[in-house]
Amino acid sequence: MLAGIAAGLLSSSVPLLSRDDAERLRGTMLAAETRPGDLWPQGHEEEFSVQAGSSSMRCWSKAFGPAMPGRPLVISLHGGGSAPPQVNDQQWRNQQRLYAPANGVYVAPRAPTDAWDMWHQAPMTPLIDALIAKMAREQAIDTDRVYLMGYSAGGDGVYQLATRMADRFGAAAMMAGHPNETKPDGLRNLPFTLHMGGKDAAFDRARIAQDWSDKLDALAAADPGGYPHLVVIHPDKGHWMDREDAVAVPWMAEHRRVARPDRVVWLQDDVVESRFYWLENPDPRPGQRVSVSRQGQEIRVESAEGVRRLAFLLDDAMLDLDRPVRVTMGDQVLFEGLVARSAGTLRRSANDRGGAASAFTAALQVRLPDHE
Repeated sequence: MLAGIAAGLLSSSVPLLSRDDAERLRGTMLAAETRPGDLWPQGHEEEFSVQAGSSSMRCWSKAFGPAMPGRPLVISLHGGGSAPPQVNDQQWRNQQRLYAPANGVYVAPRAPTDAWDMWHQAPMTPLIDALIAKMAREQAIDTDRVYLMGYSAGGDGVYQLATRMADRFGAAAMMAGHPNETKPDGLRNLPFTLHMGGKDAAFDRARIAQDWSDKLDALAAADPGGYPHLVVIHPDKGHWMDREDAVAVPWMAEHRRVARPDRVVWLQDDVVESRFYWLENPDPRPGQRVSVSRQGQEIRVESAEGVRRLAFLLDDAMLDLDRPVRVTMGDQVLFEGLVARSAGTLRRSANDRGGAASAFTAALQVRLPDHE
């Protein structure tokens, strides 16, 4: 099996790159991607649309702080849901004025649909990716300081999007929402804050928020260094928290994205993803769960539920690609050898995830054992 994997790697890895070649190519790609025009000055407001496939999304934006490269991006999701368009339009306008970061580009998207699950639907993933890419390209935002937040139905969306898109954000803030079927496993490397009125009884929101607090506490206790979180239950508040939840904005700003964590926990929800941090799943299905860690030159598949093939995206920031890489699961060695850098992997991983800042220079796929 190892020989077959190695042969597959060699056939897909041409042209091969040295470490210096790979970094030069990444630098060239970054320079080509980021061509900002006039950066928006303090107080500038603008409306625009983003497109992903056949879906589009309107956005309202406002700039805070000095006009300079490297500002953060705050994406703020409005409430509403299954209601006439004018109701969700009003909620969108409310969201535009609800929060004000000290510095950065604040963007309030208008949900593309008027449905209860307007932020959960599959097109939201590529639309959010398109929004981040646009702001990186045109406003030179720092892609390691992209923050997601939302209120009410927008909070529902944060529960959903933060868990399945954790690798895109520096932190996330959920206000007054409901998680539906979502579980917090995928938040291992994403700072997550949850704000809820203690008297918000509709849909059992307050009780479920406390359940999530307990779950996050347990996950963090069992995984030192993982699941950074802050849960605040505002005891005398109902669904509206009188802006007490706005403290989440500076809390998020204290964090940066961990793009190459040493441990990844990936749980597929009903909307599946084929990539999460430095892992790829060629056959994603709802309910699959994997946990993988790395130390030095070794990658350990700790557990894999319902997953038979797994790929690892690698670069020299993670390990030394001029030395052999070892992949194990339990007492089995799934791969041991050199993994080649390639221009093709760098370009592919950039194209499927927002540009060269999220790209890797090498890829390795393994077949997992048939038993857990």
